[in-house]
Amino acid sequence: MKVTPELLLLIMVLGAIATLQFYKGRKLNLTIMDYYLRTIEKVVKPKDKDYVWIGGYVGFRAFYKVNESNIDKFEYTLTLLPRQSVLYFPISKLINRHDKIYFVVKPYARIKREVHLIQKGYYRLKPKIEDEELLQREIIEVNGKQYEAFFEKKRDVEMLKEFLQGFSKIENVKHISLTPKTNVLYVFMKPEVETIEQDVKHIVRFVNEKIKENPFER
Repeated sequence: MKVTPELLLLIMVLGAIATLQFYKGRKLNLTIMDYYLRTIEKVVKPKDKDYVWIGGYVGFRAFYKVNESNIDKFEYTLTLLPRQSVLYFPISKLINRHDKIYFVVKPYARIKREVHLIQKGYYRLKPKIEDEELLQREIIEVNGKQYEAFFEKKRDVEMLKEFLQGFSKIENVKHISLTPKTNVLYVFMKPEVETIEQDVKHIVRFVNEKIKENPFER
């Protein structure tokens, strides 16, 4: 193929745009990561901490040993859209849709029953729930958003529904669960810089107050 001056100019312009987007997007993702890290750490106040970097400028995993009130361990995984890639960003936006954060909190109180609330229609492939066939299933509505509830006892659904209503934006919460096998609270949501502090405080308060009451014993 003959390389014309026009084609060469186009290649140079695209290269310049890609380079500019790389540095701009990388800086933005690093700024977002730093903000989430500092904000969450300020709320959780871990006694010990460890971080694992995930693939370049995509995110990280945080492991906190809390040892306070009802929280033993507090872990989360943050994955960001690849804002540094002008070519892959629109594809990732289509596939992954948004930034994601996954919280896993291990309380001292023992969780005795399983319960899940999953935003209806969010997952292209529904996550696997162990022993799902043994759980009851119901569609509930919370502030105009529908969730699939999987549960052993109806009162656990009501408790998680109340928990869900305490988030800054309910539509950002995609999946929450309490799992006795691993004894953890799980929260998967779309994070936002403006509301992350409020939402993490809400999670910590729920574990320290609601789960500490241990309603699973009743």
